[in-house]
Amino acid sequence: MTLTVAAAVLGLEGLTTLLLGGYVGVETVIGRPSDVLSSLFVAGFGILVGAVLLWVGWGMLRTERWTRSLGVLAQIFATVIGITLIQSDQQTIGVPLIAVAVIGLVALLSPPTTHALYGDQD
Repeated sequence: MTLTVAAAVLGLEGLTTLLLGGYVGVETVIGRPSDVLSSLFVAGFGILVGAVLLWVGWGMLRTERWTRSLGVLAQIFATVIGITLIQSDQQTIGVPLIAVAVIGLVALLSPPTTHALYGDQD
């Protein structure tokens, strides 16, 4: 169950990041950004990070061991970004991001997830 929750959190984060990166890309093409190169970089980076998070979530569903470290790292980064958003008076985005990141960390570091990914290693 916790493995599925962790995969769902990573999938949600990946899909959101992918969509936001795509949105920035579309707005860059149809809009008038002040710096086209920076906007394209942000769009590409968002799409890349979103795709990687979806890949990690898929690997988590397949019980691949390597996914846990990337998943934990993603949750740590999400927490830092959430704190930065709260400090920037954007609580409506920051608080839910931190909540999702904490749920992801708890699911990733829980004993059932550890057992599913690593088994009994005595």
